[in-house]
Amino acid sequence: MSITDSIIRLSGYYSRNGFGATVRRASLATKRAFFSNRMIVFYCDLTTPKLRIAILPSDRKVEHTKSFAELKPQDLREMTSFWNPELARRNINERFAKGAWLWLIKVGDDLAGYGWTLRGVTIEPYYFPLATGDAHLFDFHVFPQYRGQGMNPLLVAHILDGLAGSGVSRAFIEAAEWNDAQLTSLRKTPFHQLGQVSSFTIFGHKFIHWTRNEIGKRP
Repeated sequence: MSITDSIIRLSGYYSRNGFGATVRRASLATKRAFFSNRMIVFYCDLTTPKLRIAILPSDRKVEHTKSFAELKPQDLREMTSFWNPELARRNINERFAKGAWLWLIKVGDDLAGYGWTLRGVTIEPYYFPLATGDAHLFDFHVFPQYRGQGMNPLLVAHILDGLAGSGVSRAFIEAAEWNDAQLTSLRKTPFHQLGQVSSFTIFGHKFIHWTRNEIGKRP
């Protein structure tokens, strides 16, 4: 996108939303541009006797499914309605084919959010190899009408409980350094910060640089 296009888009946003919202929008865009490759990695030891599992309110529930065929049509529609449905379905199919589990949090029968887990490997190259007893949590989404209600930390905590019951010993998740909302959410879960990492791809080769590591060593 050219500088002229960016200015036009920012001006249009200002006319619709006002000065304060425009400043916040510009600040977020700047963070994304400069820190897009800097991530905060979190881990959780699932062999710990007592995890902080939040109690679900009576109107909420967490479900998980292991195949496309098990996914309810209504939930599939919700998951694919906000972007290209054909590409979304293909993406979901590919993840199930690789052994990923889909976890859903609901309010009554309405889908409020979801997230994915994969054991022993990751969908894309990761910052370190995972062991067979490790799991990666990725691509979480809470629908706009349910944001600000603690859905994400509630879902994450119950996923960790479910993974521990299935024999997983360690779990990993990451968030972009600029994503304050996601970082705040993860710090309300049993996850602990492992370190800060940057990744760069040069001539087709991926390079990893750890800039801070709070437990002293990589897994």
